[in-house]
Amino acid sequence: MNFIWLGDFLALAASGNFSRAAEERHSSQPAFSRRIRALEAWIGAPLVDRSSQPAQLTEVGEWFKGVAEDLVARTARMPGEAKQVAEASSTTLRIASTHALSFTFLPRWLRSLESRLTLGAVELMSDVLARCEFQMQQGKVHFLLSHAHSRMYGEMDSDTYLSAVVGHDQLLPVSKPTLKGHPQHRLDKTERDPVPVLAYTDESGLGRILRAVQGRRLESIPVHIVLTAHLASVLRSMALDGRGIAWLPKSLIQEDLDAQRLVVAASTDWMVDLEIRLYRDRAMIGRAAEALWESATDVTEG
Repeated sequence: MNFIWLGDFLALAASGNFSRAAEERHSSQPAFSRRIRALEAWIGAPLVDRSSQPAQLTEVGEWFKGVAEDLVARTARMPGEAKQVAEASSTTLRIASTHALSFTFLPRWLRSLESRLTLGAVELMSDVLARCEFQMQQGKVHFLLSHAHSRMYGEMDSDTYLSAVVGHDQLLPVSKPTLKGHPQHRLDKTERDPVPVLAYTDESGLGRILRAVQGRRLESIPVHIVLTAHLASVLRSMALDGRGIAWLPKSLIQEDLDAQRLVVAASTDWMVDLEIRLYRDRAMIGRAAEALWESATDVTEG
């Protein structure tokens, strides 16, 4: 039996008209009619009463209509089910992580998991948050690791996904210091000159958080955006060069702070506390990924 015949038969059953069904199936009527007769020959009984207008299904045709609908629906589900079976037996974990966390938090977080879980191969996709979210929505990764904040509602915060806090971080407004160790640029200075600020693009998750938490406050003071970039690592380089103030994750710049290559450039109320969240699809994601999820939800950053 040819599966094309099932679609032909269901189109005919729906319209009762050979010409209309043939047109819907992008076929000539003679070719369409031949395929219906071929299906009847394979079944071994007439499926359509051609003596009536519109054509009516025979008793066998009514029975086979249900069978055909089940077969077509089952066939449509096969790719997804096959993917689930493959995922269930796969030991490769696919993780999308924002750039800053892939350099800082992710390596030691994976080491902490390995103390209680045997991890297979890990395939890492490191990018800006918007592209990481797309990878998750397309089902190309098991997990997404990113910074988060309660005041920023993102694509991953819908009912489709589960999330767990696996660590904490902090956005700090920092500047290159002067020779005396004071910040070259300060947010709470009394001068009227605009403060040079190094900003994130809209695709950046850290930028989204900063706008959600401190956006209105920044709009109320004179600032000058001297550079905009996707990545915290780029803004870090510019801050180290003395170009302005940047809000950078503490996990990324801890060594710079310890060595006083960068210093905090504002009062503590300009700092932003962050969560580090692990996101996953609510549906089945395979045994290896489920094992990581169960372990991760019991482990927080040390």
